[in-house]
Formats: sequence, structure tokens, C-alpha cells
Amino acid sequence: MEPEVLLLDEPSAGLNREEREDLARYILRIRHELGKTMIWVEHDMQMVADLADYVYVLNYGMPLAEGPPQTVLRDPRVVEAYLGVKYP
Repeated sequence: MEPEVLLLDEPSAGLNREEREDLARYILRIRHELGKTMIWVEHDMQMVADLADYVYVLNYGMPLAEGPPQTVLRDPRVVEAYLGVKYP
């Protein structure tokens, strides 16, 4: 099988730190060596910040923000929705 797009649903769920690091390396390898596009649902914000090229955030199924990870993860609406606190 040679998929054009990989769909990943919570790939780091239930993994410990070492396993998440291994997964991150594997995801990077897939992207760089195989050139595969990946669409993934993930709640590990550090992993998203480190690995994603583009982020699309939903809140209860409704679009909230989209763009480069560093921009989106600083969006006050995203911070409030995912951390439950108001952004300064």
C-alpha cells in the first residue's frame, strides 16, 4: 500500500514520554523521507507545536483558529478553550 495521505487519530494517546519521543521521530521520518501528507487529531499541544506545519483548531466541532502552530497556539481563544484560562 502506498497511501497519499495518512490520517492519525490521537497517535500519542496513552504513550509515556519516551514513546511520544519515538513517535515524534517516526512522524518526522515519514514526512521527510517519504514525503507523506498527514492529517492528525492530537491534544498533545507540545507535539503539535513541534511537528505540525499547519494547525486547524476546533472547539466543540466548530472552527476556532487556523494557521502556523506558533501563531494558533498563542491565540487567546485557543488558550481559553484548551487550558480553561483567559489569555492575558
